[in-house]
Amino acid sequence: MTKKYSFGIDIDGTVTGQEFLLPFINNHFKTNLVLDDIKQYDLSEALPVSTEDFYKWFYATELEMYKNPPLQQDVVRILNRWHPDTNLNFITARNSNATDVTETWLQSSKIPYDALEIVGNASKIHAAKKQNVELFFEDKHENAIILAEELDIPVILFDAPYNRQSTPKNIVRVNHWQEAEQWVKKEFGI
Repeated sequence: MTKKYSFGIDIDGTVTGQEFLLPFINNHFKTNLVLDDIKQYDLSEALPVSTEDFYKWFYATELEMYKNPPLQQDVVRILNRWHPDTNLNFITARNSNATDVTETWLQSSKIPYDALEIVGNASKIHAAKKQNVELFFEDKHENAIILAEELDIPVILFDAPYNRQSTPKNIVRVNHWQEAEQWVKKEFGI
């Protein structure tokens, strides 16, 4: 059966809770950061350590952090409802060493998917084109702008303190998956 639509979905901060890295960061760096403290996507900007030290720690710890991140409310229900009619393509900036832990987490979380594209630092454009994505779900402002402009598709941007810059009209800002679900129902009829 041919599916009706093809959606691209970021993982961290979109499917997962946006604050899931903070307990790891606070524990290691002896800080008390909360999500409202994160005003830029680069987490190292909120810490009193060098960017180099932060990313050295991050790359050494990332697989542990990706093992069981908390999910956004209702995301599993919504994705399972869409899946019969929609290709769900996870396109993430995680590094390639996270492929196994990501697949295991998706399966254990009962998240349906048709493709998992791990792009690392590369742009998500190529993977989104490869999967013929018609709608993208993202939390990084810069990615949302690039995807919306390059692909001429709507992008649903999950609101966070680090992405509150202005956006073009084909970017739809939502607070949670229920709002995304309502928008998709109105625009895509599913």
